[in-house]
Amino acid sequence: MREAIREIVAEEETCAYLPDQRSKIHYRLIEGCTPRSYQRMLERGWRRFGNCFFRPACQGCQECRSLRVDVASFRPNRSMRRIWRKNQDLRTILRRPSLSEHHLALYERYHTDMARRKGWTEKTIAPLDYFLTYVQSHHEFGYELLFLGGDRLVCVALLDVLPRAISAVYCYYEPGLRSRGLGVFSVLREIGLARARGLPYLYLGYWVEGNQSMRYKAHYRPHQILQGRPDFNEPPVWSEPEEPL
Repeated sequence: MREAIREIVAEEETCAYLPDQRSKIHYRLIEGCTPRSYQRMLERGWRRFGNCFFRPACQGCQECRSLRVDVASFRPNRSMRRIWRKNQDLRTILRRPSLSEHHLALYERYHTDMARRKGWTEKTIAPLDYFLTYVQSHHEFGYELLFLGGDRLVCVALLDVLPRAISAVYCYYEPGLRSRGLGVFSVLREIGLARARGLPYLYLGYWVEGNQSMRYKAHYRPHQILQGRPDFNEPPVWSEPEEPL
């Protein structure tokens, strides 16, 4: 199947990461995207959500900075090691994205908790919307990593497995088990998955200095930051920060 690509640059709107700023997003809607094509986009700062690939196109702002973890050199800190030990009783399953009543219930509990604690917009998701966003549009490279305590689904991490990387797409987990650090544990499992497959990087999306929810990404070291927004005919330049983020 040949790739079918439509490109859209959206109108300016309030930035989702820095509410006092304005943002503009460049979208590529791609049917039949290949792993190789997405690898090239990912290396140049693009992200995926469903069939939609996107990258900031804001004028005069470069605060959304793509961050990737150097898998071979990564060493967990003390807190990460503690979380790793705490969750060794969980069973993990890697498979193509799926939909069940357990997915939907967990997704809604997670977002209700985030709305209460962090001011997120509270929302529910219809089965069809979940299917179209996370299941139908996984392309050749989309997977879900399920975390189960016994037979209970406690965490879902959506990710892309590409020729030279794993890209973390989204993660939601049981809010009643927040003390387990399931979000951290899911990243550690993804790093382990990349290492087992000989993939050099785990991409964690955008790091935004002024956004509190994004700061955790800089804790996974060593990591590299993409310089600027290179075009497809330009080689991407990734470098380690001179000072810790």
